[in-house]
Amino acid sequence: MDTEKANNLVIYNTLSRRKEAFEPLHPPLVGMYVCGPTVYSDIHLGNCRTFISFDLIYRYLLHLGYKVRYVRNITDAGHLEGDRDEGEDKFSKKAKLEQLEPMEIVQKYTLGFHEVLALFNTLPPSIEPTATGHILEQIEMIKMILKAGYAYEVNGSVYFDVEKYSREHDYGTLTNRKLEDLMEGTRELDGQDEKRGRLDFALWIKAKAETLMQWPSPWGQGFPGWHIECSAMSTKYLGTTFDIHGGGMDLQATHHTNEIAQSQACNHTEPAKYWVHTNMLTVNGTRMSKSAGNGFLPKELFTGDHPLLERGYSPMTVRFFMAQSHYRSTLDFSNEALQAAEKGYKKLMESLSALEKITPSAFSSVNIDELEQRCYAAMNDDFNSPTLIAHLFEGVRIINSALDKKETLTAADLATLKKIMQTFIFEVLGLVDETKQMAGSDVIEGLMRLIIDIRQSARDNKDWTTSDKIRDALKEAGVTLKDTKEGVEWRL
Repeated sequence: MDTEKANNLVIYNTLSRRKEAFEPLHPPLVGMYVCGPTVYSDIHLGNCRTFISFDLIYRYLLHLGYKVRYVRNITDAGHLEGDRDEGEDKFSKKAKLEQLEPMEIVQKYTLGFHEVLALFNTLPPSIEPTATGHILEQIEMIKMILKAGYAYEVNGSVYFDVEKYSREHDYGTLTNRKLEDLMEGTRELDGQDEKRGRLDFALWIKAKAETLMQWPSPWGQGFPGWHIECSAMSTKYLGTTFDIHGGGMDLQATHHTNEIAQSQACNHTEPAKYWVHTNMLTVNGTRMSKSAGNGFLPKELFTGDHPLLERGYSPMTVRFFMAQSHYRSTLDFSNEALQAAEKGYKKLMESLSALEKITPSAFSSVNIDELEQRCYAAMNDDFNSPTLIAHLFEGVRIINSALDKKETLTAADLATLKKIMQTFIFEVLGLVDETKQMAGSDVIEGLMRLIIDIRQSARDNKDWTTSDKIRDALKEAGVTLKDTKEGVEWRL
Protein backbone atom coordinates (compact mmCIF):
# COMPACT_ATOMS: atom_id res chain seq x y z
CA MET A 1 0.00 0.00 0.00
CA ASP A 2 1.18 3.52 -0.77
CA THR A 3 0.93 4.73 2.84
CA GLU A 4 1.40 8.40 1.99
CA LYS A 5 -1.39 8.43 -0.60
CA ALA A 6 -3.67 6.39 1.67
CA ASN A 7 -3.13 8.71 4.62
CA ASN A 8 -4.11 11.71 2.52
CA LEU A 9 -7.58 10.32 1.75
CA VAL A 10 -10.50 12.22 3.28
CA ILE A 11 -14.19 11.24 3.01
CA TYR A 12 -17.26 13.37 3.53
CA ASN A 13 -19.06 11.66 6.42
CA THR A 14 -22.84 12.17 6.45
CA LEU A 15 -22.86 11.35 10.14
CA SER A 16 -20.67 14.32 11.09
CA ARG A 17 -21.46 16.41 7.98
CA ARG A 18 -17.78 17.10 7.36
CA LYS A 19 -14.74 15.62 5.67
CA GLU A 20 -12.76 13.27 7.86
CA ALA A 21 -9.37 11.61 7.40
CA PHE A 22 -9.97 8.02 6.37
CA GLU A 23 -8.65 5.65 9.02
CA PRO A 24 -9.77 2.02 8.53
CA LEU A 25 -10.67 0.03 11.61
CA HIS A 26 -8.49 -2.93 10.61
CA PRO A 27 -5.96 -1.76 7.99
CA PRO A 28 -5.26 -2.87 5.35
CA LEU A 29 -8.75 -4.50 5.36
CA VAL A 30 -11.62 -2.09 4.65
CA GLY A 31 -15.23 -3.14 5.24
CA MET A 32 -17.77 -1.47 2.93
CA TYR A 33 -21.52 -2.14 2.88
CA VAL A 34 -23.76 -0.65 0.19
CA CYS A 35 -27.53 -1.08 0.16
CA GLY A 36 -28.33 -3.00 -3.01
CA PRO A 37 -31.45 -3.10 -5.18
CA THR A 38 -34.94 -4.36 -4.47
CA VAL A 39 -35.28 -6.89 -7.29
CA TYR A 40 -38.95 -6.89 -8.28
CA SER A 41 -38.54 -4.63 -11.35
CA ASP A 42 -35.90 -3.38 -13.78
CA ILE A 43 -33.07 -1.36 -12.24
CA HIS A 44 -33.53 2.38 -12.76
CA LEU A 45 -30.89 4.94 -13.59
CA GLY A 46 -30.78 6.36 -10.05
CA ASN A 47 -29.69 2.93 -8.79
CA CYS A 48 -27.06 2.81 -11.52
CA ARG A 49 -25.59 6.11 -10.42
CA THR A 50 -25.28 4.88 -6.84
CA PHE A 51 -23.58 1.61 -7.79
CA ILE A 52 -21.28 3.25 -10.35
CA SER A 53 -20.28 5.82 -7.71
CA PHE A 54 -19.42 3.11 -5.20
CA ASP A 55 -17.62 1.16 -7.90
CA LEU A 56 -15.36 4.22 -8.29
CA ILE A 57 -14.77 4.30 -4.52
CA TYR A 58 -14.13 0.55 -4.47
CA ARG A 59 -11.68 0.79 -7.37
CA TYR A 60 -9.73 3.65 -5.82
CA LEU A 61 -9.42 1.93 -2.45
CA LEU A 62 -8.13 -1.17 -4.23
CA HIS A 63 -5.71 0.98 -6.22
CA LEU A 64 -4.32 2.47 -3.00
CA GLY A 65 -3.55 -1.07 -1.86
CA TYR A 66 -6.36 -1.69 0.61
CA LYS A 67 -8.02 -5.10 0.81
CA VAL A 68 -11.72 -4.28 0.53
CA ARG A 69 -14.55 -6.54 1.62
CA TYR A 70 -17.36 -4.98 -0.40
CA VAL A 71 -20.80 -6.26 0.62
CA ARG A 72 -23.84 -5.28 -1.46
CA ASN A 73 -27.13 -6.91 -0.54
CA ILE A 74 -30.08 -8.01 -2.64
CA THR A 75 -33.51 -7.19 -1.17
CA ASP A 76 -35.78 -10.03 -2.21
CA ALA A 77 -38.37 -10.18 0.59
CA GLY A 78 -40.45 -8.11 2.95
CA HIS A 79 -40.79 -4.91 0.91
CA LEU A 80 -44.28 -3.49 1.42
CA GLU A 81 -46.01 -0.91 -0.77
CA GLY A 82 -46.94 1.50 2.01
CA ASP A 83 -44.60 3.58 4.15
CA ARG A 84 -46.15 2.42 7.43
CA ASP A 85 -45.42 -1.33 7.26
CA GLU A 86 -48.66 -1.90 5.43
CA GLY A 87 -49.92 -2.84 1.97
CA GLU A 88 -49.07 -5.79 -0.24
CA ASP A 89 -45.59 -7.28 -0.57
CA LYS A 90 -44.17 -6.05 -3.88
CA PHE A 91 -42.66 -9.42 -4.76
CA SER A 92 -45.91 -11.27 -4.15
CA LYS A 93 -47.87 -8.69 -6.13
CA LYS A 94 -45.50 -8.96 -9.10
CA ALA A 95 -45.57 -12.77 -8.91
CA LYS A 96 -49.37 -12.80 -9.02
CA LEU A 97 -49.48 -10.39 -11.97
CA GLU A 98 -46.98 -12.40 -13.99
CA GLN A 99 -48.23 -15.78 -12.69
CA LEU A 100 -44.78 -16.76 -11.46
CA GLU A 101 -43.24 -17.91 -8.20
CA PRO A 102 -41.82 -14.99 -6.18
CA MET A 103 -38.29 -16.42 -6.50
CA GLU A 104 -38.71 -16.50 -10.28
CA ILE A 105 -39.31 -12.75 -10.10
CA VAL A 106 -36.23 -12.40 -7.89
CA GLN A 107 -34.06 -14.42 -10.26
CA LYS A 108 -35.28 -12.59 -13.36
CA TYR A 109 -34.56 -9.10 -12.05
CA THR A 110 -31.35 -10.06 -10.22
CA LEU A 111 -29.93 -11.32 -13.52
CA GLY A 112 -31.11 -8.13 -15.22
CA PHE A 113 -29.43 -6.05 -12.51
CA HIS A 114 -26.13 -7.87 -13.02
CA GLU A 115 -26.33 -7.54 -16.81
CA VAL A 116 -26.84 -3.77 -16.64
CA LEU A 117 -23.97 -3.24 -14.18
CA ALA A 118 -21.72 -5.42 -16.35
CA LEU A 119 -22.43 -3.09 -19.28
CA PHE A 120 -21.22 -0.22 -17.08
CA ASN A 121 -18.06 -2.23 -16.28
CA THR A 122 -18.62 -2.28 -12.51
CA LEU A 123 -16.63 -4.76 -10.46
CA PRO A 124 -18.71 -7.39 -8.63
CA PRO A 125 -18.86 -7.05 -4.84
CA SER A 126 -16.93 -9.42 -2.58
CA ILE A 127 -20.18 -10.75 -1.13
CA GLU A 128 -23.76 -10.29 -2.39
CA PRO A 129 -26.09 -11.70 0.28
CA THR A 130 -29.87 -11.89 -0.05
CA ALA A 131 -32.54 -11.12 2.54
CA THR A 132 -34.23 -14.50 2.02
CA GLY A 133 -30.91 -16.27 2.62
CA HIS A 134 -30.52 -14.62 6.04
CA ILE A 135 -33.91 -15.04 7.72
CA LEU A 136 -32.37 -16.82 10.73
CA GLU A 137 -29.86 -14.00 11.29
CA GLN A 138 -32.65 -11.44 11.16
CA ILE A 139 -34.76 -13.40 13.64
CA GLU A 140 -31.80 -13.69 16.03
CA MET A 141 -31.17 -9.94 15.82
CA ILE A 142 -34.84 -9.19 16.54
CA LYS A 143 -34.71 -11.47 19.57
CA MET A 144 -31.70 -9.54 20.90
CA ILE A 145 -33.42 -6.18 20.35
CA LEU A 146 -36.48 -7.48 22.22
CA LYS A 147 -34.26 -8.71 25.05
CA ALA A 148 -32.61 -5.29 25.26
CA GLY A 149 -36.07 -3.72 25.68
CA TYR A 150 -36.18 -1.67 22.49
CA ALA A 151 -38.95 -3.62 20.74
CA TYR A 152 -42.35 -5.09 21.48
CA GLU A 153 -44.53 -7.83 20.00
CA VAL A 154 -48.19 -7.35 19.06
CA ASN A 155 -50.32 -10.12 17.53
CA GLY A 156 -47.40 -11.85 15.82
CA SER A 157 -45.66 -8.69 14.62
CA VAL A 158 -42.61 -7.06 16.25
CA TYR A 159 -42.02 -3.29 16.25
CA PHE A 160 -39.03 -1.15 17.19
CA ASP A 161 -39.82 1.35 19.97
CA VAL A 162 -38.34 4.59 18.63
CA GLU A 163 -39.43 6.83 21.51
CA LYS A 164 -37.91 4.53 24.13
CA TYR A 165 -34.69 4.30 22.11
CA SER A 166 -34.60 8.09 21.81
CA ARG A 167 -34.54 8.54 25.57
CA GLU A 168 -31.00 7.10 25.56
CA HIS A 169 -29.76 7.73 22.01
CA ASP A 170 -30.01 10.34 19.28
CA TYR A 171 -32.41 8.74 16.78
CA GLY A 172 -31.99 11.56 14.23
CA THR A 173 -28.20 11.68 14.35
CA LEU A 174 -27.76 10.87 10.65
CA THR A 175 -30.04 13.65 9.42
CA ASN A 176 -29.37 16.09 12.28
CA ARG A 177 -33.10 16.29 13.06
CA LYS A 178 -34.78 16.28 16.45
CA LEU A 179 -37.34 13.67 17.42
CA GLU A 180 -40.01 16.36 17.79
CA ASP A 181 -39.45 17.52 14.21
CA LEU A 182 -39.69 13.96 12.94
CA MET A 183 -42.91 13.45 14.89
CA GLU A 184 -44.47 16.55 13.32
CA GLY A 185 -43.89 15.14 9.84
CA THR A 186 -45.59 11.84 10.71
CA ARG A 187 -49.35 11.35 10.70
CA GLU A 188 -51.23 10.34 13.84
CA LEU A 189 -51.85 6.66 14.52
CA ASP A 190 -55.42 5.63 13.85
CA GLY A 191 -57.25 3.32 16.19
CA GLN A 192 -56.49 0.25 14.08
CA ASP A 193 -52.70 0.64 14.18
CA GLU A 194 -50.82 -1.83 16.38
CA LYS A 195 -47.87 0.47 16.93
CA ARG A 196 -47.37 2.38 20.15
CA GLY A 197 -45.58 5.32 18.55
CA ARG A 198 -45.86 7.11 15.22
CA LEU A 199 -42.20 6.54 14.33
CA ASP A 200 -42.11 2.87 15.36
CA PHE A 201 -41.23 0.52 12.50
CA ALA A 202 -41.64 -3.20 11.88
CA LEU A 203 -38.88 -5.67 12.58
CA TRP A 204 -41.13 -8.66 11.84
CA ILE A 205 -44.55 -8.65 10.17
CA LYS A 206 -47.26 -11.25 10.72
CA ALA A 207 -48.15 -12.94 7.44
CA LYS A 208 -51.66 -13.20 6.13
CA ALA A 209 -52.85 -16.62 5.01
CA GLU A 210 -52.46 -15.65 1.34
CA THR A 211 -48.94 -14.22 1.74
CA LEU A 212 -46.67 -16.09 -0.67
CA MET A 213 -43.35 -15.44 1.09
CA GLN A 214 -43.44 -16.28 4.80
CA TRP A 215 -41.28 -18.04 7.36
CA PRO A 216 -41.73 -19.51 10.86
CA SER A 217 -40.52 -17.44 13.80
CA PRO A 218 -40.94 -17.31 17.60
CA TRP A 219 -43.85 -14.91 16.93
CA GLY A 220 -45.59 -17.03 14.30
CA GLN A 221 -45.54 -17.14 10.51
CA GLY A 222 -44.34 -13.89 8.99
CA PHE A 223 -41.58 -12.07 7.14
CA PRO A 224 -38.91 -9.51 8.10
CA GLY A 225 -39.33 -5.76 7.90
CA TRP A 226 -37.26 -3.95 5.29
CA HIS A 227 -34.66 -2.35 7.58
CA ILE A 228 -33.56 -5.35 9.65
CA GLU A 229 -32.00 -7.22 6.71
CA CYS A 230 -29.13 -4.77 6.22
CA SER A 231 -28.30 -4.65 9.91
CA ALA A 232 -28.24 -8.45 10.12
CA MET A 233 -26.15 -8.99 6.98
CA SER A 234 -23.65 -6.19 7.60
CA THR A 235 -23.08 -7.51 11.12
CA LYS A 236 -22.55 -11.06 9.87
CA TYR A 237 -20.04 -10.21 7.15
CA LEU A 238 -18.35 -7.04 8.44
CA GLY A 239 -18.77 -7.16 12.22
CA THR A 240 -20.65 -4.92 14.63
CA THR A 241 -18.67 -1.86 13.45
CA PHE A 242 -17.13 -1.48 10.00
CA ASP A 243 -15.69 1.30 7.86
CA ILE A 244 -18.06 2.59 5.15
CA HIS A 245 -21.83 2.29 4.82
CA GLY A 246 -23.39 3.78 1.71
CA GLY A 247 -26.39 4.13 -0.55
CA GLY A 248 -28.56 6.73 -2.22
CA MET A 249 -29.51 9.83 -0.23
CA ASP A 250 -33.16 8.70 -0.33
CA LEU A 251 -32.19 5.99 2.19
CA GLN A 252 -30.70 8.43 4.69
CA ALA A 253 -33.78 9.68 6.55
CA THR A 254 -35.56 6.36 7.13
CA HIS A 255 -33.69 3.20 6.14
CA HIS A 256 -30.23 4.16 7.34
CA THR A 257 -31.58 6.01 10.37
CA ASN A 258 -33.42 2.84 11.38
CA GLU A 259 -30.35 0.71 10.68
CA ILE A 260 -28.32 2.77 13.14
CA ALA A 261 -31.04 2.41 15.79
CA GLN A 262 -31.35 -1.37 15.31
CA SER A 263 -27.61 -1.95 15.39
CA GLN A 264 -27.11 0.29 18.43
CA ALA A 265 -29.94 -1.48 20.26
CA CYS A 266 -28.56 -4.94 19.43
CA ASN A 267 -24.78 -4.50 19.28
CA HIS A 268 -24.42 -1.42 21.55
CA THR A 269 -22.35 0.41 18.95
CA GLU A 270 -22.95 2.40 15.79
CA PRO A 271 -22.57 0.16 12.73
CA ALA A 272 -20.30 2.31 10.52
CA LYS A 273 -17.57 4.94 10.94
CA TYR A 274 -18.33 6.71 7.64
CA TRP A 275 -21.76 7.17 6.06
CA VAL A 276 -21.57 8.02 2.35
CA HIS A 277 -24.62 9.01 0.26
CA THR A 278 -25.01 9.65 -3.46
CA ASN A 279 -27.25 12.44 -4.71
CA MET A 280 -30.30 12.28 -6.98
CA LEU A 281 -30.72 12.42 -10.74
CA THR A 282 -32.65 15.14 -12.58
CA VAL A 283 -33.68 15.45 -16.22
CA ASN A 284 -33.48 18.93 -17.71
CA GLY A 285 -33.60 20.34 -14.18
CA THR A 286 -36.59 18.27 -12.99
CA ARG A 287 -36.28 15.36 -10.57
CA MET A 288 -36.33 12.05 -12.42
CA SER A 289 -39.38 9.92 -11.64
CA LYS A 290 -41.82 7.59 -13.36
CA SER A 291 -44.78 9.75 -12.34
CA ALA A 292 -43.24 12.80 -14.04
CA GLY A 293 -42.73 10.80 -17.22
CA ASN A 294 -39.04 11.70 -17.34
CA GLY A 295 -37.60 8.50 -15.94
CA PHE A 296 -35.90 6.05 -18.25
CA LEU A 297 -34.25 2.68 -17.91
CA PRO A 298 -30.59 2.09 -18.80
CA LYS A 299 -31.54 0.08 -21.89
CA GLU A 300 -33.68 2.98 -23.12
CA LEU A 301 -30.67 5.24 -22.62
CA PHE A 302 -28.48 2.90 -24.67
CA THR A 303 -30.97 2.52 -27.55
CA GLY A 304 -32.40 6.05 -27.49
CA ASP A 305 -35.89 4.52 -27.41
CA HIS A 306 -37.46 7.24 -25.24
CA PRO A 307 -39.28 10.48 -26.13
CA LEU A 308 -36.77 12.60 -24.19
CA LEU A 309 -33.73 11.16 -25.96
CA GLU A 310 -32.55 12.30 -29.38
CA ARG A 311 -30.55 9.08 -29.77
CA GLY A 312 -28.85 6.36 -27.79
CA TYR A 313 -25.64 6.70 -25.80
CA SER A 314 -23.10 3.98 -25.11
CA PRO A 315 -22.56 2.60 -21.58
CA MET A 316 -19.07 4.12 -21.36
CA THR A 317 -20.39 7.51 -22.47
CA VAL A 318 -22.93 7.34 -19.64
CA ARG A 319 -20.35 6.16 -17.11
CA PHE A 320 -18.00 8.98 -18.10
CA PHE A 321 -20.90 11.46 -17.93
CA MET A 322 -21.67 10.33 -14.36
CA ALA A 323 -18.01 10.64 -13.34
CA GLN A 324 -18.03 14.27 -14.49
CA SER A 325 -20.23 15.11 -11.50
CA HIS A 326 -19.23 14.51 -7.87
CA TYR A 327 -21.21 11.68 -6.27
CA ARG A 328 -22.68 14.11 -3.69
CA SER A 329 -23.87 16.54 -6.38
CA THR A 330 -27.15 16.46 -8.26
CA LEU A 331 -26.64 15.00 -11.72
CA ASP A 332 -28.76 16.48 -14.53
CA PHE A 333 -29.42 14.46 -17.67
CA SER A 334 -29.89 16.19 -21.01
CA ASN A 335 -29.07 15.31 -24.60
CA GLU A 336 -26.63 18.22 -24.77
CA ALA A 337 -24.76 17.07 -21.65
CA LEU A 338 -24.61 13.46 -22.83
CA GLN A 339 -23.35 14.48 -26.27
CA ALA A 340 -20.68 16.66 -24.68
CA ALA A 341 -19.67 13.72 -22.48
CA GLU A 342 -19.48 11.50 -25.55
CA LYS A 343 -17.02 13.92 -27.20
CA GLY A 344 -14.96 14.13 -24.02
CA TYR A 345 -14.85 10.35 -23.64
CA LYS A 346 -13.69 9.93 -27.24
CA LYS A 347 -10.96 12.55 -26.75
CA LEU A 348 -9.62 10.59 -23.78
CA MET A 349 -9.55 7.36 -25.78
CA GLU A 350 -7.93 9.08 -28.78
CA SER A 351 -5.26 10.61 -26.56
CA LEU A 352 -4.04 7.16 -25.56
CA SER A 353 -3.42 6.26 -29.21
CA ALA A 354 -1.73 9.63 -29.79
CA LEU A 355 0.53 9.00 -26.81
CA GLU A 356 2.14 6.06 -28.62
CA LYS A 357 3.17 8.34 -31.51
CA ILE A 358 5.19 10.82 -29.45
CA THR A 359 8.95 10.76 -29.93
CA PRO A 360 10.85 11.22 -26.65
CA SER A 361 13.25 14.14 -26.23
CA ALA A 362 16.37 14.75 -24.20
CA PHE A 363 14.52 16.98 -21.74
CA SER A 364 10.93 17.73 -20.65
CA SER A 365 9.23 21.09 -20.86
CA VAL A 366 6.38 20.05 -18.54
CA ASN A 367 6.26 18.65 -15.00
CA ILE A 368 4.59 15.23 -15.27
CA ASP A 369 5.18 14.35 -11.61
CA GLU A 370 3.13 17.38 -10.60
CA LEU A 371 0.28 16.21 -12.84
CA GLU A 372 0.32 12.82 -11.12
CA GLN A 373 0.24 14.48 -7.68
CA ARG A 374 -2.79 16.57 -8.70
CA CYS A 375 -4.63 13.44 -9.89
CA TYR A 376 -4.09 11.72 -6.55
CA ALA A 377 -4.97 14.91 -4.65
CA ALA A 378 -8.32 15.05 -6.49
CA MET A 379 -9.25 11.46 -5.64
CA ASN A 380 -7.98 11.85 -2.07
CA ASP A 381 -10.41 14.76 -1.70
CA ASP A 382 -13.57 12.67 -1.16
CA PHE A 383 -13.17 10.86 -4.51
CA ASN A 384 -13.46 14.07 -6.52
CA SER A 385 -13.80 12.55 -9.99
CA PRO A 386 -14.72 15.84 -11.79
CA THR A 387 -11.44 17.42 -10.69
CA LEU A 388 -9.57 14.24 -11.61
CA ILE A 389 -11.07 14.37 -15.12
CA ALA A 390 -10.00 18.01 -15.47
CA HIS A 391 -6.42 16.97 -14.67
CA LEU A 392 -6.64 14.09 -17.17
CA PHE A 393 -7.63 16.57 -19.86
CA GLU A 394 -4.53 18.55 -18.95
CA GLY A 395 -2.74 15.32 -19.77
CA VAL A 396 -4.61 15.22 -23.11
CA ARG A 397 -3.43 18.78 -23.81
CA ILE A 398 0.17 17.82 -23.06
CA ILE A 399 -0.10 14.77 -25.35
CA ASN A 400 -1.47 16.80 -28.25
CA SER A 401 1.07 19.55 -27.69
CA ALA A 402 3.93 17.06 -27.63
CA LEU A 403 2.62 15.42 -30.77
CA ASP A 404 2.70 18.85 -32.47
CA LYS A 405 6.29 19.41 -31.19
CA LYS A 406 5.16 22.33 -29.00
CA GLU A 407 6.09 20.46 -25.81
CA THR A 408 8.87 17.94 -25.16
CA LEU A 409 8.93 14.86 -22.93
CA THR A 410 11.73 12.53 -21.94
CA ALA A 411 11.26 8.78 -22.28
CA ALA A 412 10.85 8.52 -18.50
CA ASP A 413 8.18 11.24 -18.44
CA LEU A 414 6.41 9.61 -21.39
CA ALA A 415 6.28 6.36 -19.41
CA THR A 416 4.95 8.21 -16.35
CA LEU A 417 2.31 10.02 -18.40
CA LYS A 418 1.22 6.74 -19.97
CA LYS A 419 0.95 5.19 -16.47
CA ILE A 420 -1.09 8.17 -15.19
CA MET A 421 -3.56 8.10 -18.09
CA GLN A 422 -4.05 4.35 -18.11
CA THR A 423 -4.26 4.04 -14.32
CA PHE A 424 -6.86 6.74 -13.79
CA ILE A 425 -8.89 6.19 -16.98
CA PHE A 426 -9.17 2.40 -16.80
CA GLU A 427 -8.28 1.26 -13.29
CA VAL A 428 -9.85 4.07 -11.24
CA LEU A 429 -12.61 5.60 -13.42
CA GLY A 430 -13.44 2.13 -14.70
CA LEU A 431 -13.77 3.18 -18.35
CA VAL A 432 -13.30 0.79 -21.25
CA ASP A 433 -12.16 1.73 -24.76
CA GLU A 434 -15.31 0.75 -26.63
CA THR A 435 -13.59 1.22 -29.98
CA LYS A 436 -11.33 -1.74 -29.12
CA GLN A 437 -13.90 -3.96 -27.44
CA MET A 438 -14.80 -5.85 -30.61
CA ALA A 439 -12.18 -7.63 -32.68
CA GLY A 440 -12.58 -7.00 -36.38
CA SER A 441 -14.43 -3.70 -35.94
CA ASP A 442 -13.47 -2.69 -39.49
CA VAL A 443 -15.14 -5.83 -40.80
CA ILE A 444 -18.28 -5.08 -38.76
CA GLU A 445 -18.34 -1.50 -40.05
CA GLY A 446 -18.12 -2.80 -43.63
CA LEU A 447 -20.89 -5.33 -43.09
CA MET A 448 -23.12 -2.68 -41.55
CA ARG A 449 -22.60 -0.35 -44.52
CA LEU A 450 -23.55 -3.22 -46.85
CA ILE A 451 -26.72 -3.98 -44.84
CA ILE A 452 -27.67 -0.29 -44.76
CA ASP A 453 -27.16 -0.06 -48.55
CA ILE A 454 -29.38 -3.13 -49.11
CA ARG A 455 -32.06 -1.59 -46.89
CA GLN A 456 -31.79 1.72 -48.77
CA SER A 457 -32.21 -0.07 -52.10
CA ALA A 458 -35.35 -1.75 -50.75
CA ARG A 459 -36.70 1.64 -49.63
CA ASP A 460 -35.92 3.17 -53.04
CA ASN A 461 -37.92 0.33 -54.65
CA LYS A 462 -40.73 0.86 -52.11
CA ASP A 463 -40.10 -2.66 -50.76
CA TRP A 464 -41.16 -1.68 -47.26
CA THR A 465 -41.47 -5.31 -46.13
CA THR A 466 -37.77 -5.99 -46.71
CA SER A 467 -36.77 -2.60 -45.32
CA ASP A 468 -38.74 -3.16 -42.10
CA LYS A 469 -37.47 -6.74 -41.80
CA ILE A 470 -33.84 -5.56 -41.92
CA ARG A 471 -34.50 -2.81 -39.38
CA ASP A 472 -36.36 -5.16 -36.99
CA ALA A 473 -33.75 -7.92 -37.28
CA LEU A 474 -30.97 -5.46 -36.48
CA LYS A 475 -32.90 -4.12 -33.50
CA GLU A 476 -33.40 -7.66 -32.22
CA ALA A 477 -29.61 -8.13 -32.50
CA GLY A 478 -29.02 -4.96 -30.48
CA VAL A 479 -28.30 -2.59 -33.38
CA THR A 480 -30.41 0.54 -33.89
CA LEU A 481 -30.65 2.56 -37.11
CA LYS A 482 -31.37 6.27 -37.23
CA ASP A 483 -32.17 8.15 -40.45
CA THR A 484 -30.57 11.61 -40.48
CA LYS A 485 -30.06 14.35 -43.07
CA GLU A 486 -26.47 13.17 -43.50
CA GLY A 487 -27.49 9.54 -43.99
CA VAL A 488 -28.16 6.48 -41.85
CA GLU A 489 -26.36 6.09 -38.51
CA TRP A 490 -26.08 2.79 -36.71
CA ARG A 491 -25.31 2.14 -33.05
CA LEU A 492 -25.01 -0.83 -30.73
